[in-house]
Formats: sequence, C-alpha cells, structure tokens
Amino acid sequence: MAVRRQDTWYVSFEQKKCDLAKRAFSRATETFRSELEAKEFAKQKLTETQNISAGTLNPHLPKRVISSAQMSQWLEEPTGTDTAP
Repeated sequence: MAVRRQDTWYVSFEQKKCDLAKRAFSRATETFRSELEAKEFAKQKLTETQNISAGTLNPHLPKRVISSAQMSQWLEEPTGTDTAP
C-alpha cells in the first residue's frame, strides 16, 4: 500500500453566490502540500474575493493561521522551507 504524503497547508475562501435552489456552502477549503502552493492558490482566489484565510493543518508545526487581514502580508513573506517533493 502506497503512503500518501499529507497536505500541510489550507486555504479557505468565500464561494461565489450560487442558485438559491441548490444547497451550497458559503465557504470552501482546498489543501496543499506546501506553503508555496497555498500562496499561489490564494493569489488566484484574491481576484474573486477578499474573504480568504489560510494556515497549517494539524499536526504540522509550527502552527500558522493567516486571517483575511493578514493575507497580503503573508503573500509578500518569503516562502518557508516546507516544499513539496
């Protein structure tokens, strides 16, 4: 059985408004193996909505939580050392 490497970062974002007849969640979350992948996705989503948050998934340490207000600062920071293989 192959061992799947776990994702360590998430980006949560507000979804576009959907048809009222369909049941839809107001937010969606994508997970990523590296901070770089998460940042690239967050940059793309910023063109659609400003309501984005990100962070690390348990049990990844150090724990990071990036709020919408901190998003632009995080995107400008140098990327950490956790890169995908």
